Amino acid sequence: MSDTLTHFNDQQRARMVDISDKKETRREAVAKSRITMKPETLDRIRQGRVSKGDVLAVAQVAGVMAAKKTWELIPMCHPLPLTGVDISFAFVAPDTLEVEATVKTTGKTGVEMEALTAVSAAALTVYDMCKAMDKGMVIGPTCLMSKTGGKSGDYHRIEE
Repeated sequence: MSDTLTHFNDQQRARMVDISDKKETRREAVAKSRITMKPETLDRIRQGRVSKGDVLAVAQVAGVMAAKKTWELIPMCHPLPLTGVDISFAFVAPDTLEVEATVKTTGKTGVEMEALTAVSAAALTVYDMCKAMDKGMVIGPTCLMSKTGGKSGDYHRIEE
């Protein structure tokens, strides 16, 4: 993998990378984030007792929508025809909800940013829907877990 920063032009100004000559390949990225909150808040989410509605259903839709609109939010991202977006949730501790996004495409550039944007938007939606009960929620860490396809090859985070 090259250490060259391709997002800069000859004048060292930001640019959208030209992917015209890249080959289309199947690409997939998985990202995760966590939201830590009061155990009582997480219990209410789990039991569907949040006054604004089904927190996980709304967060899931927000994550999918965010993945599809990543190119509108992150300045140098290309618009991509996504072929799949899946958002899932896991209760990993009495006070922690984990969000995972898997994003797929067949294209000339990867979907890492789409997966990261998806989990971020889903986590922010959980915060928004529960902030009346728990303003002290903490989002993160948010990270890329894996990516496949493309010239740079596969990546898999080693969890500690």
